[in-house]
Amino acid sequence: MFAHTRAVVAAAAHALITGRKVAGIFDHSIRRDLRIAAESRGEQLQGYDGERAVKFAGTLPEIYDAGNQAFISMQIDGTKAHGHDRSTASAYNLQVTDHIVQLYDHAENAWFTYDVRDAESGQGYHRGAETSA
Repeated sequence: MFAHTRAVVAAAAHALITGRKVAGIFDHSIRRDLRIAAESRGEQLQGYDGERAVKFAGTLPEIYDAGNQAFISMQIDGTKAHGHDRSTASAYNLQVTDHIVQLYDHAENAWFTYDVRDAESGQGYHRGAETSA
């Protein structure tokens, strides 16, 4: 998966699983805050990737990324999700815990961690000054 696709999937999954609006995420792999927002109503999602200035949206099990012009599938089971990115033919699995999303990208054979800023409560980003990727 592309790095920006992983970030979009993390934001989308957090919004869909928790029902809370995402106001931004911190990508530990690049140690940077990303301007990605997402919100859901049931199985419907809408979001905006400010890094690429593109929208992503859809109704589960399909999310359309307008930047890649491709669909991403997502199946949710409790606090876990899995799916497939059609733009790169990559599979992923993820787990959402409070304000953290951990995503395993099968194409990269690696885990990626994202801290999520919750728009409603203004909470998130559990990382400290010494947090490393």
